[in-house]
Amino acid sequence: MAQIVFKKDGKIIHRENETFDRRQAANAWMVKREAELKKPGGLDRKEDPPLAAVIERYIDESKNAVLGTKAQVLKTIQNSSLGLLKSSDVTSQKLVAFAKELLKNVEPQTCGNYFSHLSNIFTVARPAWGYPLARAEFDDALTVMRKLGLIRKSAQRDRRPSLEELDLLMEHFGRIRDHRPSSIPMQKIVVFAIFSTRRQEEITLLKWDDIDGDRILVRDMKHPGDKIGNNVFCELVPEALSIIDSITRTSDRIFPYSTVAISAAFTRACKLLGIKDLRFHDLRHEGISRLFEMGRTIPQAAVVSGHRSWASLNRYTHIRQTGDKYVEWPWLKTGT
Repeated sequence: MAQIVFKKDGKIIHRENETFDRRQAANAWMVKREAELKKPGGLDRKEDPPLAAVIERYIDESKNAVLGTKAQVLKTIQNSSLGLLKSSDVTSQKLVAFAKELLKNVEPQTCGNYFSHLSNIFTVARPAWGYPLARAEFDDALTVMRKLGLIRKSAQRDRRPSLEELDLLMEHFGRIRDHRPSSIPMQKIVVFAIFSTRRQEEITLLKWDDIDGDRILVRDMKHPGDKIGNNVFCELVPEALSIIDSITRTSDRIFPYSTVAISAAFTRACKLLGIKDLRFHDLRHEGISRLFEMGRTIPQAAVVSGHRSWASLNRYTHIRQTGDKYVEWPWLKTGT
């Protein structure tokens, strides 16, 4: 594969590639094509970049940084066979084929997340930059994938970890830290995730400068109407504040780790310990359930969780007030 990349002010403004049977042919094409693009108006005439280049431009020009799961998903698409296609060649059939390829390794719910993140690229590409990336092709592909069951909305989960499961996890992560002090402090992250009710991506974006007394600014909070820029101040309960107070500041971020590393550590631990069907996101569900068990109302819980729509918290209203099961939990000392 021969690839040509043009940059301006450190940003990629054009990228294209072709594949050849022989290196000599590839070199000849690069010399010829580079000369054409360097001519006056050469870049302007080439307005059919590969999908990977369109994604790169979207990331570069987005006002809010593309981080976490979204960044990982878009990177995967860039490096796939779909990413190599020119914009005009990205048809509904090619998109459906990409979904089928994804399903060899992921569930339909995860496949749906891939296309949710890709949707923004198709929305912006033609009106903003004039690229022939057809939104109609994307919408047709979504219709087909839904009918065939290739993509699916995530089912509402009610999985909560037991104290016994959490004890196993905390003991496991403690042994890892004792053996390797430079490893991710998963004990602190697990406790903070429960009591702050923060999502994994939100935790990795929290900054020291965003702390304001007993509340913190949560950046790019997930919301159906606002994909980016949805920054909300949320209450920090004492247990979550205690974890933050126990951390030594080494970066502008409180938890300077990647979502990939945190997720991998949690998944590996659950598999090793025989804890079935527990995900990191279930810690948030546990934390919100705890608030209702302690007698908080929907508005009082929303101040912590950051829910703008109280309707989203209706699923918790069946929980009866039973007190705080974490009162004597020994791992609360993790933050002291």
